[in-house]
Parts: sequence; structure tokens; C-alpha cells
Amino acid sequence: MGKYHHGDLRDELVRVSLDLIAEQGLEGYSVAKVAKLAKVSPGAPYRHFATRESLLAEVACHAACQLTERVAAAAAGHDDPVDALAAAAGAYTRYLIERRAGMNVIYAEGLQGPDHTELHEQTRRLTDEFLLRCLAVAPDPATALELMEQLFTQAHGYGTFHLDGVFVRHGYSVDQVVRKSTEAARIAVTGRIAGTG
Repeated sequence: MGKYHHGDLRDELVRVSLDLIAEQGLEGYSVAKVAKLAKVSPGAPYRHFATRESLLAEVACHAACQLTERVAAAAAGHDDPVDALAAAAGAYTRYLIERRAGMNVIYAEGLQGPDHTELHEQTRRLTDEFLLRCLAVAPDPATALELMEQLFTQAHGYGTFHLDGVFVRHGYSVDQVVRKSTEAARIAVTGRIAGTG
């Protein structure tokens, strides 16, 4: 069973955790399942992560980093700031559908304390991707914050509806759901800019 080098097993536990969450969601996540999938003893993860929360925090940190990269890449493909924000929201929805990881994992119970500074740093990077773009189009900072909250909520909601089977029953493909999320974000942004949001 001891086939991993020290750093390799740590990375493998995070990778397997992300895959497990993608397959079963956060409710299906456990260190025991991760150990089994990584083909190590149930105690092996605890040699690298002191608690379930410390492993989950590392997993959430990776998810936040991946999500930030996806969102930034999607937004960078657009010159118009409204289109960029809408694309960012669509990218969030797509990532959530593919990985079942978004704010639900990043803000999972037990990850808010001072022990998880790297996660908090990655979370800030993710929110900044949205907030800075919201500040660029909103009339004032308070509106920008409201808009960011609305965009995250809508994007997460579209992804969750798909994962829960609601959109599947309507026959929507993932691409259709992402398009709907992107269009809803565009409407939200233009509404806020017009002062009617």
C-alpha cells in the first residue's frame, strides 16, 4: 500500500477528493472513501492532513483555484465588460456542473477558521475576479457587491438545477444550461447598470 512518495500521496488525496465530490457531491464525501479510492489504509490520509476539515480545505483551495482560472479565461475572451461578466457567470455554472464544486465546497462547514488561510486567499482571488468586473460596470461599490452576490447565486442555481435533475427532465444539455446562465447574468448586469436591478 505504501506506493506513494510523501508529496505524491498528498496530491493524490486531493485529486481523488475532487473526483469523489464530482461523482457524489459534498454529501458523499468522506476521508474513508478517499482513502479507499486512493488505495491506501484508512489512516494514511491523516499522516498528511490532521483532520477531515484540513483535507477538505486543501480540496476547496484547489477547486477555488481551478474555478478562478476558468472564470478569468472565460471573461478574458470578451472586450465588453457586460459580456465578460456574463461569460464569467456561465463559466462558474459549467464548472459546478462538471465538478459539483463551487461556493458549496469553498464555504463548506468547518472551513471558515483561521487555520485555512490559503483557502481564504484563493476564495478572495475568485471573488475579486467577479467584484473587480462588477465595480467596472456598477454605478457604486454597494451596487457592485449586490450584483456580485446575484451573479454567484444565479450561476450556482443554474448549475444546481442541472445537477438535481430539474433541467435534465426539461431535456436541456449542459451547453444550454450554461447559455441560460450566461444570458440571465447579462440581464442582471444590464438591469443593475440601468438602475432597475
